Amino acid sequence: MLGSLDPTVIVPLGLGLLTVLAFAAVAATISGPSSRRYKRRLRMVIGRKQGIPASAAAAPGGSRSLARRESATPTMDRIARRWLPRRDLLAQRLERTGRTISIGQYFFVSLGLGVISAGLALAFLPVGPFGAVLSGLADGIMIPHFLVGRMGKKRIARFLALFPEAIDLMVRALRSGLPISEAIINAAHEIGDPVGAEFRTIEAGLRLGRDLDSLLWDIAKRIDAPEFKFFIIALAVQRETGGNLAETLANLADVLRRRRTVRKKARAMASEARATASILGSLPILVTVVLMMTSPKYIMLLFTDPRGLVLCALAVGMLVTGISIMVKLARFDI
Repeated sequence: MLGSLDPTVIVPLGLGLLTVLAFAAVAATISGPSSRRYKRRLRMVIGRKQGIPASAAAAPGGSRSLARRESATPTMDRIARRWLPRRDLLAQRLERTGRTISIGQYFFVSLGLGVISAGLALAFLPVGPFGAVLSGLADGIMIPHFLVGRMGKKRIARFLALFPEAIDLMVRALRSGLPISEAIINAAHEIGDPVGAEFRTIEAGLRLGRDLDSLLWDIAKRIDAPEFKFFIIALAVQRETGGNLAETLANLADVLRRRRTVRKKARAMASEARATASILGSLPILVTVVLMMTSPKYIMLLFTDPRGLVLCALAVGMLVTGISIMVKLARFDI
């Protein structure tokens, strides 16, 4: 039946189906937490009249776990928990960004980007419905994954930039006679974010009765950097063997500063290779855009003929391989 339909009929039907799915996802996301917010707000108002604290009145049954956060998209969270593979790894990636992004919100953004990309591909590119769906899947998966990874790397870089200064604050507190837990709490209030924000979670965990080692390793899951693991191992070794912890942490801060200096020198030495990779990688794209603007009939044969598509696929594969090799040669692990 579908084979007998005209392509001009299939394309609007596909767009209409994608639109209906997008509106259904939005409706499910919006309508899910609305009743819960209303009930929670009603409990808060009633509890305020009766003299009950707002934090206790907001929770069902008068109490609520301190470690539990209510998601803004519970329906999408349930769908994502059921269908997404390796959701634990995705949850760790979202925590590394330092933002309150739930798995449901990530899934909803991916779905929205996929629908928008498929619609744009159908409207402006000479591809069929199947190609538009593939384009939407690729964009919906790759773009959020890239953005989340970039936000996590930038946050780790900001953490490592302030971490030696935070260790210096701990060293001063230790030399004045304070224990390591109090030294970390004082550094949390003196240093800026994201170091201060992560160390303040240690203060909250200690008040709840958790031990320092488990709290530090929880932070290490979000700050996946060897420098912070050096710090945790140094504390563990000093606790078992004894010694001057202030001197050990001072030496660690000096080592971290030297690693940062060597990393910057290596990046400066590899700047020529990175610039070459950027120029060579952007030239084919720029030439294609210029030809599409100046001689569209000449270049469009490359995208409409099957042989041209094969050549495009080979060119893209070779270009990505060459850029990957040059980036790998210009990257140093220190």
